[in-house]
Amino acid sequence: MYLWQMMAFNNPGNVFVTCQRQLGPYLEREIKSLNFEILRSGNTGVLIRASLNDCILLNLKLRCASQVLYSLKKFKAHHPDDVYEEAGKIKWESIIENPGYFSVKSTVDHPTINNNLFVNLRIKDAINDRLRKIRGNRPDTGAELKGTVISLHWKNEEAELFLDTSGDSIARHGYRKSPGKAPMLEALAAATIFASGWSGQSSFINPMCGSGTLAIEAALISTNTAPGLFRMNFGFMHIMGYDEKEYYRIRNAVEEEIQEENLPVIVATDISEAAIETARKNAKAAGVEKFISFRVCDFASTPVPQENKGVICFNPEYGERLGNTTELEATYKRMGDFMKQKCKGYKGYVFTGNPELAKKIGLKANKRMVFFNSKIECRLLEYELY
Repeated sequence: MYLWQMMAFNNPGNVFVTCQRQLGPYLEREIKSLNFEILRSGNTGVLIRASLNDCILLNLKLRCASQVLYSLKKFKAHHPDDVYEEAGKIKWESIIENPGYFSVKSTVDHPTINNNLFVNLRIKDAINDRLRKIRGNRPDTGAELKGTVISLHWKNEEAELFLDTSGDSIARHGYRKSPGKAPMLEALAAATIFASGWSGQSSFINPMCGSGTLAIEAALISTNTAPGLFRMNFGFMHIMGYDEKEYYRIRNAVEEEIQEENLPVIVATDISEAAIETARKNAKAAGVEKFISFRVCDFASTPVPQENKGVICFNPEYGERLGNTTELEATYKRMGDFMKQKCKGYKGYVFTGNPELAKKIGLKANKRMVFFNSKIECRLLEYELY
């Protein structure tokens, strides 16, 4: 094994864990709980020191993350030719298998670039030129993130090349076989649950559950089921020096942390039979169907346990992609009435991207937390239901 491989898999390097916009604080909390020291954090990611073997654990455990990026090289870049030159200095022969397969993706903010695909091609050329010179052949390459994944972040004159140890984004947790209409991203759902302060031990009520993402994420949190357990292909598996035995050692330890005793009541309801059928299928794929009470009913008929009161969370339509705004005004008013009349002692939450509709709830929010659902700026509104 090359010295670089031994060092990278066992000794810490700079690792940047990315996330969707505004999820940074919740991702930071997760990473701290795994006993990593935070070097820097922001709304879209957290910088830590970690080895490639540590990246296995991060990919398996993190709920709010998108990519786990292991830094290879930081450099100054004024032109795409600088990127080609610097990329060509990296010992790809100790990283990419022979013949192997790799893909390149990039985030670029530089005046010389109006199409990221051109930069990607320059990096591919640099890798292929080096490997052809050393090995006499070149690996396959393409857009599919199924092998070794290289990522470039280039802003102004600062550039950095990473190994993407995730591959496909881990913000999608992999259990959702039927997405339903306008589904909430799994990482976003987990972050909103963290933002509610839900303990994972009290009741979690999810009317208007749609494809069931919020209720399923709540069940995964309460059972301590890691989201990475639903996947069997990650970017780290295609880096030379990867030890499959070490992966299964870490994976088995994570599986042993699952607990299925003394779980809270989790209720998911929707007026649509098709939505509940979809939610059940997704919950079954996640292995948590038996921990969620599903019911087809109007949200106002949702059963609300009067013991062990916890959180009630709505993710209603808000007129951007689904629903008619005028009709939704009446729905939002009924949501407020339902929380006032039937949910006393709970904390109420409404996730919406329509502030005008939110006014129809008729309750005063004591917190307004900013999130983004794709490009739509949203609020998670918190209500104390005395």
